[in-house]
Amino acid sequence: MASPTDREILPDTIKPINYDLSLFNLEYGGKWSYDGLVKIDSKVKGDTQELVINSKELEISGADVLSKDGGLPITSMTDVSYDTTKERATIKFSANIPAGDAVIAIKYKGTINNAMAGFYRSKYKPVVTPASGTPTDGEHHYMFSTQFEACEARRAFPCFDEPNLKASFEFEVEIPDDLVALSNMPEKRVTKGSKDGLKKVAFEKTPAMSTYLAAWAIGDFEHVEAFTERKYNGKNLPVRVYTTRGLKEQGRFALEHAHKTIDYFSEVFGIDYPLPKSDLLAVHEFAMGAMENWGLVTYRTTAVLFDEEKSDARFQNRVAYVVAHELAHQWFGNLVTMDWWNELWLNEGFATWVGWLAVDHLHPEWKVWSQFVAEAVQTALELDSLRASHPIEVPVRNALEVDQIFDHISYLKGSSVIRMLSNHLGQEVFLKGVGDYLKIHAYGNARTNDLWAALSAASGQDVQAFMDPWIRKIGFPVVTVAEEPGQITLRQSRYLTTGDVKPEEDETTWWIPVGLKTGTPAKVVHSALTVKEDTVRDVDESFYKINADQSGFYRTNYPPQRLLKLGESQDRLSIEDKIGLLGDATSLAISGSGTTAALLSLLEGFREEKDFLVWSQIATSLSKVRAVFAENKEISEGLKKFSLKLFSPAAEATGWEFPKDEEWLTGQSRKLLLAYAAGAGHQGIIAEGKKKFAAWKGGDEKAIHQNLRGVIFNLAVANGGQEEYDTIKAEFKKTTSVDGREISIQALGRSKNPDHAWDLLEFVTSEEVPPQDAHGGILAVAANNGTRRVAWEFTKKNWERVEKRLGVTNVVIDRWIKTGLPKYSDTAIRDDIAEFFKDKNTAAFNRSLVIVSDTITGNASYKQRDEARLLEWLKSHGYA
Repeated sequence: MASPTDREILPDTIKPINYDLSLFNLEYGGKWSYDGLVKIDSKVKGDTQELVINSKELEISGADVLSKDGGLPITSMTDVSYDTTKERATIKFSANIPAGDAVIAIKYKGTINNAMAGFYRSKYKPVVTPASGTPTDGEHHYMFSTQFEACEARRAFPCFDEPNLKASFEFEVEIPDDLVALSNMPEKRVTKGSKDGLKKVAFEKTPAMSTYLAAWAIGDFEHVEAFTERKYNGKNLPVRVYTTRGLKEQGRFALEHAHKTIDYFSEVFGIDYPLPKSDLLAVHEFAMGAMENWGLVTYRTTAVLFDEEKSDARFQNRVAYVVAHELAHQWFGNLVTMDWWNELWLNEGFATWVGWLAVDHLHPEWKVWSQFVAEAVQTALELDSLRASHPIEVPVRNALEVDQIFDHISYLKGSSVIRMLSNHLGQEVFLKGVGDYLKIHAYGNARTNDLWAALSAASGQDVQAFMDPWIRKIGFPVVTVAEEPGQITLRQSRYLTTGDVKPEEDETTWWIPVGLKTGTPAKVVHSALTVKEDTVRDVDESFYKINADQSGFYRTNYPPQRLLKLGESQDRLSIEDKIGLLGDATSLAISGSGTTAALLSLLEGFREEKDFLVWSQIATSLSKVRAVFAENKEISEGLKKFSLKLFSPAAEATGWEFPKDEEWLTGQSRKLLLAYAAGAGHQGIIAEGKKKFAAWKGGDEKAIHQNLRGVIFNLAVANGGQEEYDTIKAEFKKTTSVDGREISIQALGRSKNPDHAWDLLEFVTSEEVPPQDAHGGILAVAANNGTRRVAWEFTKKNWERVEKRLGVTNVVIDRWIKTGLPKYSDTAIRDDIAEFFKDKNTAAFNRSLVIVSDTITGNASYKQRDEARLLEWLKSHGYA
């Protein structure tokens, strides 16, 4: 665990208490600049003649130290120097700053950049005539907003940019009369600006908070509004979704979820929402999914907007979850903040789990915990089974390294172990402990052990003892089952996807909730495996399953005959059980502890399956196998036939129609089954899809149901030529649907023509496509077994272009590497990637390069080991 001495942090001679920040002289068009004045109420420890403060791409022109009452300067700046590597400015003063209270006033000039970080501009094409004061460069119009996490507040104003240096904020900005300014708190006053056509908007003072949570936005905004049902300080809180003009009605779905979610969290945490308002803002260019700024949450458009008439229904689930995740942070992260970035998981893992908890509360019919097991748990297990993984709580010496740990370990493994702990303690006890933790540390900072202490007190159990290995050790266990009459032996060992664990990598002993489901009718017996090997007695040999409902974060390796029996006992398995069983069998085939033949035999037993989320896991498992063996033509054709036979009955039964008021999961199931059957070559479905595409292309907009755009666009491009490709490319450029660009890019990547794949990657790295959308292009190309070699070839030959266009922010370029390059099964490509990057600056994605290398190594050894056996099985079963 990183202690303060292990961190590169600012000197502790000056601590901020309050920031009073004013922005003015905002220049639009060519300059994109502004002037700033920040007055920092500070506590000064001992006499010092210099101030070291975080500053990035700012030009400091003057600084004065004023007495606490803000009177005449005590001392003024004589010199300023910048350390661009550490992103710091050192301001020297003419005399010592006396110990005690002081106000440090700094004048500076900043840039409204286009890097999706700091104080930045987003370009967009208005859907209605914008207000005359809207910034424009002639071709595009602009809105301004902020993104300060992790270390980008220093790009907007000089500050003490570390999470445990909390201070309150007052903010004022001068903007055109007809625009709207937003910030963390409500407006305090609006006054006349320095010249005609301008106004000054000042906001109320915030509570003490970390710099990364400060936020503001300026633009041609409008909003929809609702109020909480609960009263806070005697009032129903206003909740608003803001958009650029013409889009506000698409914010209603998020709005309805937001005010209900605020009430729900206030209830389950036992602490009222702490601010007087909650705003949600749709931002046109956004690197992440959303950002939890206190009182002003910012979102990528597809994570907050939903058009009942045009949007694919799958985005309802996404919007509901992202809204809940960010609102969870208003307590867990904002009210109580991690002490340092090594405990990022405390913010993200918890907000992920509790975000799904809120969605489950609002939409029990969506079965989101089954979705969580299919998506979050399986994805986390996959990444954590690599040597290149990292512990949930990872040491961070320099905060500038933190971007790469905003990953599936922090979010998804973090939330998976929290779910495991909540299931063990009981949700009511768990949430009581969380509420106690929030009350004890409100408006301050806390560490992982502080959470464990509150949960231990609430539950009467030593939570830290059994959670420490899960948080502080790398990886997770596989529990191998050996059968004897009436009993089973369980052995735990570290699991690696490459199947080659060394003794020194297998020293951790995890606390493992066994959750034995057994008997008729099946009941769950709770116990824990706390040693390397143990025996469980009184096991019904006719049926048992370990890790009931997949609540533990581990893989289970059954004897081959037991695996087949479990496949035949589906009536006793929950949806989560089935997903876990299939996920484990797939992973164990890859690592060599199981075989692909055993996996396919298991899958054959699921032909009658009715649940969407189980089909989703089946599709994921098959896609993984098909990708690894894609370049063996005989196996590839055999797996295609297998997939077709497995999916066809369910796909044919589901049909193309979306009845009114159909259950959300049924609609999602229809899309998945039709898409996978088409991808496996179902000629009837392909023909019907092409027919609908031709009618739509001919001008009949109703020919394609809004939920089937992805399915039909994909199959049209995959089974078409230049005309279909060009049609979807044009659709990307002209679509007015909030999800249209994402759907179009995925479809363009389905073309079997390598020239189209190359063109798509050129397109998504051009000025025409916002950097945030680029990784969708390489992801689609890399996931296409026919064109995936283009992903690396393009990246290598056009590295300068990729780096220049996507390197505007670490998040975007890192995503390009980690989504586009791990899909190969060829060690020559792995070595080529390593050779190419050895003399490049890879600071933004060096962790992802190790993940790429490990993944390809695992895929290659799996392919080599199982190729002959798999072909033999496919031949003996009539698929090859």
